[in-house]
Amino acid sequence: MVKPDFDPSALEKVLGGPVELRPVTSGQSNPTWFVTCGTRDLVLRKKPSGTTLSSAHAVDREYTVMNALRTTSVPVPAMVLFEADETVLGTPFYLMQRLEGTVSEDSSLPELDVQGRETLYADAAQTLAQLHRVDWNAVGLAEFGRSDGYYARQVKRWSRQWEATCSEANPRIEELTAWFRANIPAENKTTIVHGDYRIGNLMYDPATAHIRGVLDWELSTLGDPMADLAHWLMFYEFAPSQLGGIAGLGVAGLGIPSASRFLDLYREAGGEEAECLPFHRAFAFYRMAIIFEGILARARTGQAASADALEVGALAPVCTGLAEKIISKDICRV
Repeated sequence: MVKPDFDPSALEKVLGGPVELRPVTSGQSNPTWFVTCGTRDLVLRKKPSGTTLSSAHAVDREYTVMNALRTTSVPVPAMVLFEADETVLGTPFYLMQRLEGTVSEDSSLPELDVQGRETLYADAAQTLAQLHRVDWNAVGLAEFGRSDGYYARQVKRWSRQWEATCSEANPRIEELTAWFRANIPAENKTTIVHGDYRIGNLMYDPATAHIRGVLDWELSTLGDPMADLAHWLMFYEFAPSQLGGIAGLGVAGLGIPSASRFLDLYREAGGEEAECLPFHRAFAFYRMAIIFEGILARARTGQAASADALEVGALAPVCTGLAEKIISKDICRV
């Protein structure tokens, strides 16, 4: 039985009654719990205990962006409260409405039939286009991030994360960092960027395969919408044993659109027309390599939020290799 890293009685004081807790086991970053208090079904997300990187585990950003999106067409849970005071549960946390639906970490969606997969992937393209069309000024996110220099800042941020995480030199990461610094493309229109847009962060209705909620906004910011597309397209390169990717599965027979068709669906739904360049695709893998190194580091110190953290962290060199492959062969023009 997984025990919470906080005193449940402290949460009972917040909610005004006894609580029942059940851990949400998916995800590698912020501890997440289903919370039942009387007739209320909620979800608690909190920053993990222990030492963490300064910009990581941003539960405050998750709360802010989902609360801002509540009046838009982007499906998100209703926010209940955010608590920044670390003395309450040990770290900052927020509570949100619990949605009912299915979340799959397998991008091939084996629990759905062909039509269901077609529906969910089309819904995913449309939902991403809707997110990128949101007027972030109008919904109160003008201070959520800078509106220029996204990839320059991203290269700087993730190279610093690498320096803070790595325990030994890695020439491959260092060479990639140098390449990205020297090849930053022209900026596209600034939009809200989810930061981790993938099948595993979409809750859907198992009966209709339509999306009920977009989850896990920890890495969200204002930036280049190609970052979300590049992140989504990574799973066409991951094998089924690698985060539930779909490489080599013959997606057409499964009802899953090809990478190029997904981009068409996104654009047909009103998404941005900019090209997803080799830089965008390679950088997505580079960033994931550094994130996985962080997961591995937390696992070694016992701070990882998921039991399979060591296995997931071991994907760092896989992502490094895919980034190198994209840059060297220019395979990401889809």
